Amino acid sequence: MRNQQPALLLNDQKKRCAWASEINKPSPEMILYHDLEWGRPSHDDRYLFELLCLETYQAGLSWAIVLKKRDAFRRAFFNFEIKRVAEVTSIENLLLNKDIIRNRMKLSATVNNAKIFLKIEKEYDSFADYLWHFTNGKTIDNHVLNYADIPSENQLSINISKQMKKTGFKFTGPVTIYSYLQAVGIINDHQIDCQFNPDNIY
Repeated sequence: MRNQQPALLLNDQKKRCAWASEINKPSPEMILYHDLEWGRPSHDDRYLFELLCLETYQAGLSWAIVLKKRDAFRRAFFNFEIKRVAEVTSIENLLLNKDIIRNRMKLSATVNNAKIFLKIEKEYDSFADYLWHFTNGKTIDNHVLNYADIPSENQLSINISKQMKKTGFKFTGPVTIYSYLQAVGIINDHQIDCQFNPDNIY
C-alpha cells in the first residue's frame, strides 16, 4: 500500500490550492505537505523550528526541492531537536553531506537560529507563545479566492521579520517570514474552495 499511495494522491481529484496541484508540478511530497501540514495552526516548538529552518533553505530554491531533502535534513540536524542543533560547533561535516543543500551560510544560520530559539523560549516560556503573540493567538484568515492574489509579504511579516532580526535570527526576511506564517497556520491562505482548508475541516 505504501508504494501505491503516491499514485493515489496524484490522481484523487480532490480540490487543492493551486500552488500544490496546478502551478507546480504535483509531487507526493508536495501534496502530502499541503494536505497534512500547510496552514494548520501549530504550537509545537520543535515543529516550528523545523519549518523555520526549511523556509530558510528555500530562499533561492523551490519548495519542492526542500521537501525532497527534508528527511536528509532531519537526519543531519537530529530531527531538529533545538538544543542539540544549538550545540553544534562545526558545520564542516554537513558541507560534505550530498543529501542536503550544502550552503555554508544557511547551515550556519540553522545553528545560530537554534541558539536564538532557546533564548526566546526562556523569555516567553515557548517560541510558540512568542510567535503567536503577534496576532494575539489568532489565525488571520485571508479567504483566498485566487492564488495569484496572495502577496509575498505583508505588514505583519515585515514587523515580525524586523523583530526576529533584532533578536539575532538569520535568513528571516519578510518574504521568508510570510511563507513561514502561512506554513504554521498564523496566516490561512488556503483557497476557500480547497478541501484541505482548515475552515472546511474543523
